[in-house]
Amino acid sequence: MQNLKNIIRDIHDFPKKGIVFKDITTLLQDAQSYQRVVDLIAHRYIGKGIDKVVGVEARGFIIGAALAYRLDAGVVLVRKPGKLPAETYSKSYELEYGSDTLEIHRDAINPGERVLIADDLLATGGTMAAVVGLVSEMGCDIVECCFMTELKELCGRKKLPKGKVYSLLTF
Repeated sequence: MQNLKNIIRDIHDFPKKGIVFKDITTLLQDAQSYQRVVDLIAHRYIGKGIDKVVGVEARGFIIGAALAYRLDAGVVLVRKPGKLPAETYSKSYELEYGSDTLEIHRDAINPGERVLIADDLLATGGTMAAVVGLVSEMGCDIVECCFMTELKELCGRKKLPKGKVYSLLTF
């Protein structure tokens, strides 16, 4: 795991002063490392009956789509406002450097479906808490929220359902 962590670079003062941004592009551009991350996360969910993997804009799409493929599941996109063409549900939230709103298609998830929510990074938990709220209102069973990386000092998992958070790499 340390080898994977070492590939991710820190960008200081991005997107604003005082933030240390974990840039995963260095890991994604290395085919073997990217495949290893996807395989390690997917292994946790094989045989768990995942119907849909929800990927959170934008880097969560990269993780979510690959996991959906490996788990033989559908992929659902959660996007910023105005990016989805059909009727949506929306939720606003606060994050470490401002506020935002997310949307999901109303027909993307059916009641009772088993859903895995995926994103690249868990920081303060604001974005994922909003996604959990959106998805929960659709009547599905959230299996877990999974992340490639987690910034533990920001305590984001406290905002998420207890016992339903998994991070492959922690910083």
